[in-house]
Amino acid sequence: MSSPLTPRAVQALRALTPGTQSTVHFNHAGASLPSAATLQAIHAHLAREAAQGPMEAGVASRELTESARTLAAQLLNAQTDEIALTGGNSQGWGAAFAALPAWRPGDRILVGRHEWGGNLAAMRFTAERAGATLEAIPSDDSGCVDADALEAMLDDRVRLIALTWLPANGGLINPAAAIGRVARKHGIPYFVDAAQAVGQLPVDVTQIGCDVLSGAGRKALRGPRGTGLLYVRRDFLDQLTPAFVDSHSAPLGADGQPMLRQDAARLESAENSLALRCGLANALREALDLGLDAIRASIDANAQALRAELAAIPGITVLDQGRERSGLVAFNLADQDAVTVQRQLAAQGIVIGSNGVPYTPLDMEARGLTRIARASVSYLTSEAEIDRLLQGLRGLAR
Repeated sequence: MSSPLTPRAVQALRALTPGTQSTVHFNHAGASLPSAATLQAIHAHLAREAAQGPMEAGVASRELTESARTLAAQLLNAQTDEIALTGGNSQGWGAAFAALPAWRPGDRILVGRHEWGGNLAAMRFTAERAGATLEAIPSDDSGCVDADALEAMLDDRVRLIALTWLPANGGLINPAAAIGRVARKHGIPYFVDAAQAVGQLPVDVTQIGCDVLSGAGRKALRGPRGTGLLYVRRDFLDQLTPAFVDSHSAPLGADGQPMLRQDAARLESAENSLALRCGLANALREALDLGLDAIRASIDANAQALRAELAAIPGITVLDQGRERSGLVAFNLADQDAVTVQRQLAAQGIVIGSNGVPYTPLDMEARGLTRIARASVSYLTSEAEIDRLLQGLRGLAR
């Protein structure tokens, strides 16, 4: 693993991030803090829209807004035509899922136990109407999705394998590439929800072996809310027919017939916020400039330090599983509801998250959890902030 960012580099980045001056932020997995330059990119485009008119500003800024697609492809080791720019992770994932061929009675969908609740809602809604089934892949003794168990479940009725790579309810990192090898071996479509992974650790879609991968702009990438990335493998594109098309995804030809785009943008809409795309482009450029190896090393160092200190506080149980772990640190404080802990810390100016069963229902139910507190770190996180959080939790634990 690469070396973490130096304390001097972190301080410089914090100085360029307004939110670090006003909050102790441990909810980077919900939405991280954008840089001043990302905010300026958004504001500058809004100013162009006000001065020139929104349509004219869009034409003038096309090179900048489209650079988000190029930068996203670079981030994921994909081709530019394999990237769709979306309004968020769920929007992109859902558009790809809705574009799959019609489901039939008896079809099977196999999912990791940690699947995001929004994805489960989309899959169950469709499967129940079609007479298809949704089944959970067993996890191994570390809590990770078990690739061998997956292979033992396969038959010719399996139409989709879906994996949430980094679950929302803790620090586990699923073996996305191992699951991908099984999917490729058997020729089964493979969707990866990488909402928490994109911007937090290196992502190489060719190594993962996925057909579709979705990501969010607002989390580790530190981009604006309302932006997302969607990768669709070039050779898989023809299997996706959008549930909705418009003048962007399927423009009318000379004969008046719609011509479905031959790139991942067939899953985009004509209507989107170009100001937010300008902000996303800046956030992507910043992540690439820093280097994902250094970002991963910094986040890992912060998360490991926090886990160790939390485990030493009487009454706190650290709930993270997995052999390899992310920057999401899940815990509970004895005899206190996670929402209460979250509110009491907020009163001290410390922001954490708290997740209930709907976020990751299969895993939460399997582990007997109703709610967890979640402190998610960034490469921006300082030692002083970790100390503030620990001090606050020690006070609550007394």
